[in-house]
Parts: sequence; structure tokens; C-alpha cells
Amino acid sequence: MSTRNAAFLDRDGTIIEDVNYIANADDVRLLPRAADAIRLLNEHGVAVVVITNQSGLARGLVTPAQYVAVRDRVDATLAAHGAHVDATYYCPHYPDVTGRCDCRKPGTLLYDRAIADLELDAASSMFAGDLPRDVIPATKYGGMAFLIGPPSSAPREDAPPPGTIVVGSLMDAVRRYLATGTGG
Repeated sequence: MSTRNAAFLDRDGTIIEDVNYIANADDVRLLPRAADAIRLLNEHGVAVVVITNQSGLARGLVTPAQYVAVRDRVDATLAAHGAHVDATYYCPHYPDVTGRCDCRKPGTLLYDRAIADLELDAASSMFAGDLPRDVIPATKYGGMAFLIGPPSSAPREDAPPPGTIVVGSLMDAVRRYLATGTGG
């Protein structure tokens, strides 16, 4: 079985602007250079996997059809810039509504599924997002964690794991990751 490296990316606040419970596909706006960063990963043969918590579904703020429309708009917008996501996995739960689950980040069920489905080498992969919960899974797998800043004044739910690299953008994370020689 061959494996490949991956970039496990959060969606909102990492690839697109975080507008809190995005329900309208017309509100999708790529963050600066996000498409360029993903295209660079594509060019290096790194699988791009989006892992996203979507509690708006459990809360009734986003319908399943709206979630799909937003996901499809993200994919189409990236494609217009020559970039693509290999797979997207999402958690539709919210503990206060649905109870605890193993797929809500920092839980790792969705990562485990992606690793199995796509035959990925998580230890040689990068984990990037704008919140600590997006990069905490890197600890389990031994991958590189990139917390995208700037540091927020908003309280963070968890501290990032030791060794997390704080960067200013997804492009900064991708360049640092690829410079290690593990990506691609």
C-alpha cells in the first residue's frame, strides 16, 4: 500500500473568510493567497483534505443543502484558480444539541477516515487552521501543526500543542511545510 502526504486544513478562517455559520454560497470569499497555497500543495502531490466542524447544521442555522452549496462553491472557486481539494470531511454535530461525538475537532475520527480512505501518511503531513482544535490532532499523528494567526484577542478554547508553528497565512504554512522536504 502506497501512502502520500496530506495537508489537513480547516475551512472557515483558513481557506475562506469566517462569517459564522455560512449558509449562503454567495458569501464564500477565499482568504488572500489561499488558492495559491492549495495549488502549490497540489503541484507537490500533497493530498489536500478539508476537515471542518459545522455545528450550524446541528443548531438549525444551516441546512444540509446549504452546507453542500457552500462546499461546492468553495470547490468551484478554488478550481477557477487552478487548485483543488482531494476530499472534505465534516462534523455536523454540536455537543449541546447532539451530545458528544468523536468527529468534532479536536476529535480525530474524521482524520482516521481520511487517512484510511485516501491512504495517507499522517506523520509526514501538515495540519493547519485558525484555532488550536484544528491543529491538536497533529499530536496524535506526529505531523506538523500550523496555527494561522495573527493571534486573536478572543479567548481560545485550548492551547495549541507544543511545537505548533504560528504563521500569518495558509501560504506561510504551506511554504514552511514544503521547505522541510516532507511535503511532496
